[in-house]
Amino acid sequence: MNWNDVRIFLAIQRAGTLRGAAQQLVIDQTTVGRRLAALEQALGSRLFLRTTGGLVLTDTGQQVLRMAEDMERMAVSFERRGEGADARVAGEVRVTTTDALAVDFVVPAIERLRASYPEVRVILSTTTRLLDLARREADIAVRTLRPAQPDLIVRQLGCWDVGLYATRGYLAKHGEPQPGTGFAGHDIALYQEGVTGRQDDTLAGESRAHGRVVAELDSSLMLTTFVRAGLAIGELPEYLALRDPALVRLWPECRRAKPYEAWLVLHQDLARTARVRVVVEVLTSVFGD
Repeated sequence: MNWNDVRIFLAIQRAGTLRGAAQQLVIDQTTVGRRLAALEQALGSRLFLRTTGGLVLTDTGQQVLRMAEDMERMAVSFERRGEGADARVAGEVRVTTTDALAVDFVVPAIERLRASYPEVRVILSTTTRLLDLARREADIAVRTLRPAQPDLIVRQLGCWDVGLYATRGYLAKHGEPQPGTGFAGHDIALYQEGVTGRQDDTLAGESRAHGRVVAELDSSLMLTTFVRAGLAIGELPEYLALRDPALVRLWPECRRAKPYEAWLVLHQDLARTARVRVVVEVLTSVFGD
């Protein structure tokens, strides 16, 4: 199979539509459809079925998918190894992280990077989705979960207790919640279901059974913004309180069982690439401040 056709096949499979694949690859939809038809003709079999929900792989398509993913891994590995000896401190470095870590750490790191290495350009993606470093969806990831893949370099950047916080304005209006009351008479903010595996039916170990859930947010940044606005009580990592005098930690002895962590992750093949290395160094320095 031609590698360019394989790239189009994989993009279609991941996007589920010709249009989505065309947007991913930055080519026109007609070209995507024509290349798919040529690939199906060369293989003598349909690869996708058209359904109301989009394009779905046929049995043959499932078999081709495994081979295509193997080809992709080889191509990406070849590309990474070619870049590994690149000594130029210039070019693009793709970084992925959450919006909260981007605001609090990664953007300040980019500012510091620009002062020292103006020819390095960071392409930043903020998402809760774990982008695949093996497929070069990103070069560096700053994540809140430690990955387990053996071919990745992993370094812990930070680890903070997660406590219960409110603003002075909220406490002046509603008073301080009392332990053992399940937050009765208080407004609380949570993550939306599925955003994090760390949230349970407690806040900092206290049952939230009687609290009023006034907001469910889809990111750490939005949860932090909501609590900082004085609209509710919420769980936040302790480093935020050190930066924001308006936040008050309630029940300092109470904390969430699982801390808030930050991990730097990159593929080992990129560890010697100069532009990647300087971004790693700057990120590490900002988290260490």
